[in-house]
Amino acid sequence: MAVGLPWLESIPVRGETTADQKPFPKRFAVQFMACGIHPDHWWAKGSGEDMELGPCLEPLSPWKSKLNVIQGLFNRNATGVGIHPGQTGNILSGAALQKGAELKGGISIDQVLASHIGQETIQPSMVLGCEQPITGYHETNFSMAYSSHISWQNATSPVPMEVYPSLAFDSLFDNQGSRRNKSVLDRVREHAASLSRQASMTDRTRLDEYLTSVREVEKRIERQRASRDQASDRAKSGSTPLHEMKRPDNGLPEDIREHMKLMSDIIAMGFQTDKTRVASLLLCRDISGLFYPFLDVRNAHHSASHHERTDEWLRITQYYCSQLAYLAERLQQMPEGDETVLDHSCLMWVNNMWSGSRHDSTNLPLFTVGGLSGSIQTGRVLDYSDRGDDNRKLCSLYLSLAQRMDVPLTTFGDADLPLADF
Repeated sequence: MAVGLPWLESIPVRGETTADQKPFPKRFAVQFMACGIHPDHWWAKGSGEDMELGPCLEPLSPWKSKLNVIQGLFNRNATGVGIHPGQTGNILSGAALQKGAELKGGISIDQVLASHIGQETIQPSMVLGCEQPITGYHETNFSMAYSSHISWQNATSPVPMEVYPSLAFDSLFDNQGSRRNKSVLDRVREHAASLSRQASMTDRTRLDEYLTSVREVEKRIERQRASRDQASDRAKSGSTPLHEMKRPDNGLPEDIREHMKLMSDIIAMGFQTDKTRVASLLLCRDISGLFYPFLDVRNAHHSASHHERTDEWLRITQYYCSQLAYLAERLQQMPEGDETVLDHSCLMWVNNMWSGSRHDSTNLPLFTVGGLSGSIQTGRVLDYSDRGDDNRKLCSLYLSLAQRMDVPLTTFGDADLPLADF
């Protein structure tokens, strides 16, 4: 079927009885921001609803009881190797990166999870981005591929990242060829009507709300598809390849706010319909050239990060944190049993460095939202800064997450123990 369905309490899945139904699936999604945060205003203290959040984390206020702010973690192989690419290409793998023409790193945690649980869904994982990858080499002699990708399928190859919302939507709903000429809902109208007749009143409302939300996203996607098709035509008739064009000439949404929201909406629908359980969203690549006129910021992202104690960089940091808050809100609105899709998920937000001016990656800004079906205690501030380097490995967190998702890993990256107290 082109359009998956959300959980409906009155419609057994695959003929199962209520007593036979399996636990709800666990999901993992990561959002990535590059170039650091405002160091003076990134803090949290307390617990639960009484947790106090610094200005950077203020967008997470509605999620205090489902939030974990994790401080003091670091990625050993991203330190002492120079700035930018060497601090980014292993953010989800912890692998040592190789300089020069040949790429060499390691498989990222999202793809490890996908290799174990991806066979249970149509798409093993979603790998999305809001900024085109760039080519060439940094002054440190690391490939810019490391700055452009966080998801890696093996030591030498990043997972192809989809940056066009229309193509990500089409992939999710098998919307290919002539199918693009009509609404995806037209293809399931009869089946949806049949389900509605069998469903309870509550489920009918739930189904109507879901189909309405799909159509709303689809309308926004249609506008983006037209822009992308026009850009593709220009690339075919001109001398500039599509990936070398600047936004919006390349068909990407001119307003980055719409771009990021659409990508989070697509992840949310993928989780809700169980078409995928693993997703990554590169909100901006390292050494990003994104602009934020709506934040009253004149400099591009990377330039602004070199002035990380300004009000402008604070607004940028808050904006990026708000993207995970938006995804959390979307998943919270999706009932699943007595809980929600958010309750059965873990959303992680991570940055590749603490200070943009000093390129300091010895303490990584990171937080999670969601309890992963009760396997993660939430509403906490966890500080590993003074526990010694062996006890504050980023890969130990990834090992813990894998185990909580019932993936039987005993080692990952440079970690052979899960993160204590997580």
